[in-house]
Amino acid sequence: MNKVSSTELEDRMTRFKTQMDISNPEWEIAVVFSKINQYYFTGTMQDGMLLIPRDSEATFWVRRSFERATYESLFSQIKSMKSFRDAAKSVDKLPDTVYLETETVPLALYGRFQKHFPFKDVKPVDTSIAAVRAVKSEYELRLMRKAGEIHQRVLEDIVPEILVEGMSEADLAAELFKVMVDEGYQGITRFGMFDTEMVLGHIGFGESSIYPSYFDGASGNYGMGPAVPLLGSRERKLKKGDLVYIDIGSGVEGYNTDKTTTYMFGSSLPQYAIDIHKKCVDIQNEIAAMLKPGAIPSQIYNHIMNSLNDDFLQNFMGFGNRKVKFLGHGIGLLIDELPVIAERFDSPIQEGMTFAVEPKNGIKDIGMVGIENTFIVTAAGGKSITGNNPGLIPVF
Repeated sequence: MNKVSSTELEDRMTRFKTQMDISNPEWEIAVVFSKINQYYFTGTMQDGMLLIPRDSEATFWVRRSFERATYESLFSQIKSMKSFRDAAKSVDKLPDTVYLETETVPLALYGRFQKHFPFKDVKPVDTSIAAVRAVKSEYELRLMRKAGEIHQRVLEDIVPEILVEGMSEADLAAELFKVMVDEGYQGITRFGMFDTEMVLGHIGFGESSIYPSYFDGASGNYGMGPAVPLLGSRERKLKKGDLVYIDIGSGVEGYNTDKTTTYMFGSSLPQYAIDIHKKCVDIQNEIAAMLKPGAIPSQIYNHIMNSLNDDFLQNFMGFGNRKVKFLGHGIGLLIDELPVIAERFDSPIQEGMTFAVEPKNGIKDIGMVGIENTFIVTAAGGKSITGNNPGLIPVF
């Protein structure tokens, strides 16, 4: 078992407390309930809570499973509790204000917690944690590079060999999932946006990739049906002349990469569609070149958007009125992390941040063309860790 080192965990906690001192100088205690943030700070995810006092050592209180937590984690303070009452006894004086993950903590959990920790006010800790998680350590980048290698190998080399006329989107998704797991994929793609489920990602043939989607992304797909708008359709079968669109996550030991690759099956697409796709690739490369320390995400976004003509913008980053207002997003333990390449993201990019850059354009009766790769911010610009194939791979 690969455990997150105590040095790594200590560095994360130190950086978090420093960030809180900057963004919330009056803070005295923060509490972490979400399993992803628990994992980030402790190296394990359990039913419990992480209490982080400003001036003393943090304690991970675990209801279930304490045994597993102590086996998996090198975190220095892990204690067992039957209920919040046990943990409350350890706090001599509770401040009036407690900092919580207000984006993820349900009201019912909030109520149970406050019953034993009777604080007067709550403030959000979400953005401070996100700011710390946005800058990856070499340990984290190493895992993301492994995820990226799986992504590149499967989407660029293996998928063209498994596309067969007559297979359904669901057939492709099922086979693709097995291949990904065989190659080392962790088996789950995690998102932070509220109540969002995802299996692999978006897999679509032709017009399926521009079908309306509840998901906040440029593309869509038919999915299994209204109850499960995910994976792919059993009815939509692959035929000659189809654009094949695959936008999926890869992950190793919790850390994700994001990649979109397209294929021309059986015959080439019309030249105008190829030209639109190539423009998206050029945009990706231009954005990547700007991913340097000190760059401002909102300025990158506005520079690109202001450089595009009205015809191209009509279906850029979506189709029709279903367009998203970003060009890329941070990525790590979740697919959708901060910062975002969009308006109002004005803090400078830092070396070691990671971004999924995804310029795309929907085309009527053809589908979603474009590209996505995951990049590490370096002094020389964004470095792709998911490959450099421009897409529209011919499978004839």
